[in-house]
Amino acid sequence: MPETTLYQRSNNYIPRIAAVHDMCGYGNCSLTAAIPVLSAAGIDVLPVPTALFSSHTLYEDFVMLDTTDFLWNYLEMWKKIKVDLDGVYSGFLGSAQQVEIIQSLYKSYDHALRLVDPVMGDAGKMYPTYTQEMVDATKGLVKDADLLMPNLTEASLLTELEYKGQEISDDEVKVYMDALLEMGAKNVIIKGIVRDKQIINFVQSANSELQKAPHKAHDFYIHGTGDLFASSAIAAIYAGKSVLEAAQFAGNLVYEAMIETKDQPEYDMRGVSHEKSLHLLVDLLK
Repeated sequence: MPETTLYQRSNNYIPRIAAVHDMCGYGNCSLTAAIPVLSAAGIDVLPVPTALFSSHTLYEDFVMLDTTDFLWNYLEMWKKIKVDLDGVYSGFLGSAQQVEIIQSLYKSYDHALRLVDPVMGDAGKMYPTYTQEMVDATKGLVKDADLLMPNLTEASLLTELEYKGQEISDDEVKVYMDALLEMGAKNVIIKGIVRDKQIINFVQSANSELQKAPHKAHDFYIHGTGDLFASSAIAAIYAGKSVLEAAQFAGNLVYEAMIETKDQPEYDMRGVSHEKSLHLLVDLLK
């Protein structure tokens, strides 16, 4: 079966990606993962901060600044100085209106890959700052996605199918996958299915069969692994890897990063530590 490749990289060219994510002052996730991960893989990362947080939302005490009103002028200035993009990578949003901002980027840079990590929730629940209005708006990004990367909670929210937990069968995964492809996504990675002491990330495109990218599972959970996975998968995509290869690479990197993370203070709250795994991203360019 031929594997889907989304980007062919020139040896000397540095791709440029807008990372439309929030920024947390404390806790490794979102832009604090995307910027170093993509940069290590030789990608120019242009942050588009959708919100500013004192810490990620696993902590009970945090403050958030919604940047929606600022972003229209922010991106208008990019047009004036003739910024070009090879990709638009969106994640956690601060408001439903930010979907319109992402869609405006699609129109301005219609040659750029559209990479969507619909960061809305986990373990069957929406994140505390998310609303049904935001979920409904995010559905508008699915039809334009060259690559969509939800976890099972997010796949359930997008498709309105029942969330059945992380340990589901291939046939049950296929139901989610078919629904997301029918919504218009060209390629989908469903992250984080748990089975037989493995994590399985499922991959499918509109013209392929369901494929698996498994890796060993740890016996503990760490916040921010979804962001690290998505950023690492995109790094591999822009190194010329297929979607299946990118999913396998990202899963393996998350596994290795979690090993390093467990030696860090407050690891179970602060988030996954990617710093000692960045060499794996540099190696993508060899």
